[in-house]
Amino acid sequence: MIVALGLLSLPAWSRKFPNLPISQEQRSTADKVAQAGVPLSELAPEAPDSYVVKAGDTLWGISKMYLKSPWRWPELWGMNMAEILNPHLIFPGQALYLIKRDGRALLSSTPPGAGGGEPATAGGGMAAASTGSSRDGDAGIETVRLSPSIRYEEYKTPLTALRTRDIEGFLAEPLIVEEGELRLAPRIVAAGENRVIIGRGDRVYARGPANAPLLDDQPKLKQYRVFRDAKPLKDPETGEILGYEAEFLGKALLARSEGSTEIASAGGKVDTAVVPATIDITAAKSEILVGDRMAPEPAREFLNFVPRAPSSNITGRIVSIYGNSTVVNASQNQVVVLNRGRRDGIQSGHVLAILKDGQQLTDRTDPARPLIKLPNERNGLLMVFRVYEKLSYGLILDINDAVRVGDRLATPQ
Repeated sequence: MIVALGLLSLPAWSRKFPNLPISQEQRSTADKVAQAGVPLSELAPEAPDSYVVKAGDTLWGISKMYLKSPWRWPELWGMNMAEILNPHLIFPGQALYLIKRDGRALLSSTPPGAGGGEPATAGGGMAAASTGSSRDGDAGIETVRLSPSIRYEEYKTPLTALRTRDIEGFLAEPLIVEEGELRLAPRIVAAGENRVIIGRGDRVYARGPANAPLLDDQPKLKQYRVFRDAKPLKDPETGEILGYEAEFLGKALLARSEGSTEIASAGGKVDTAVVPATIDITAAKSEILVGDRMAPEPAREFLNFVPRAPSSNITGRIVSIYGNSTVVNASQNQVVVLNRGRRDGIQSGHVLAILKDGQQLTDRTDPARPLIKLPNERNGLLMVFRVYEKLSYGLILDINDAVRVGDRLATPQ
């Protein structure tokens, strides 16, 4: 019988990362299969009986290794709640064991037949204190002598759902803004030494909106991203503008606040002039120009989600392919924009099937020559990794053919 552990009995490797969240959906799924596991028919043909997690592995890669439907990973990894309390905590060096019984499969970090017990810590062992003992003469009292020793725990990073290098550069780049945000974004108004093209290491000057000048009194608001030409992203089904995707140009640091000063004008009058904020360009992906906009640097994200199918039937479309507005075809490991977001129930980690529209043609075998449409066929899978209110970004994981703007998306079956 499998019993869920309480907070005080969390294994050491789980206590080490206490803030990695487990959604109620994941917990519910794990609870449901904790006793039963998944049918053997759901296992991949070459699913190994045991596997030692290696550096560079991902949750998605391990999911594909064990399951025909990799998005069912929470069911497989949530089977043994007594051992595996957090689906994020899978570390290099950890051993996984596939247990099969009564037509079902369980994944455990304890070998078959080894019984329960806490799994090995993710960070290796701890050196025990050196001890010595002696019996104190006739009194029969045992004396224990302790000597100093080193206690250590090797730090290891838990696996992420995707290969970080596939999207690491992207995580700092995309910017989805609403129309109102775009109008209020600070703008570069001048460049030092009358420069026309601005690059890394250059100093520029910027202004915020009248009711929100750029001030350097808040450390968290000193880092900015520079962007241009925010293009509208329209829902291909309804025509609604879901947001604006801006072109990332570089990064900037607010060096000095915006202010004002008095200047003498013609006729001896004194006027008040605006003193723009001083901005240093710290990184440039492409040339920056006067008139380009700025947005605060977002908090760094850790990809601590688990690949899974949405709990409800979600349909959608691919709105655009990130990186080049003229590209209409995408390949594996490219990022695409979806016309579904937080308001539609989309979450980071959701896996969606990419569907290719069935061809429309005339049935030449029928004398009436009716128009027929072939069924939509699954062309691949993508995983959502960043979610906005009305839009989200996904990475194409597997495809059979090129993915096009407008292709349909659905909860995988």
